Amino acid sequence: MARLLVVHHSPTRSVQDLHASLLEGARHPDVEGVEVAVRPALEATADDVLAADGYLLLTPANFGYMSGALKHFFDSTFLAVGGALADDGSAGDGDRPGTGGTSGRPFGLLVHGRYDVTGAVRSVLAITGALGWRQAAATVEVLGEVGSDDRARALDLGGTLAALLMPS
Repeated sequence: MARLLVVHHSPTRSVQDLHASLLEGARHPDVEGVEVAVRPALEATADDVLAADGYLLLTPANFGYMSGALKHFFDSTFLAVGGALADDGSAGDGDRPGTGGTSGRPFGLLVHGRYDVTGAVRSVLAITGALGWRQAAATVEVLGEVGSDDRARALDLGGTLAALLMPS
C-alpha cells in the first residue's frame, strides 16, 4: 500500500480548517490503496519520511518564512532522508542536488499567511528542491480569512497527491 505523509503545523483555526480539508481530500472515498499518515511537524521523523511515497506539507507563513516547526522538521530529517550539503554549506551534493534516497517523490505544499506567503513558499521549495522532491501540484497559497474556495483548493490538493499514489 502506498503511503502519503502529511506534515503540518496547524496552530490557528484558519490553518486547522485548511488541514481538515487537505485530509478530507487525501482520504476521499475514491482514493484506494493509499494510507494517509499525519504527523505534526515537531513529531515527524526521518523514518516517517523514508516510509512515505509522497508528501503533503502545510505551514503558516511566519515573519516571511515557513513556521519554525516545519523548519525543525527539515533540519532534523534532511541529511537522514538523502539531503546533502555542499562544501560551502548550501544544500546539494556538489553538482548533483537532490540525488538522495527520497529524490523524485511527489509533494504538495499549502501555505497560509495573513498578508504574504512569498518567503515561506520560497524557503520550502528551496529545501524540497535540494531533496530532489518533485512538486506534483501547484502550491496552494491562502491569504487572510479562509473561505470556501480556499477549503476547496486544499481538498483538491489532498486528493491530487493521494490519487497520484494510487496503485494502477
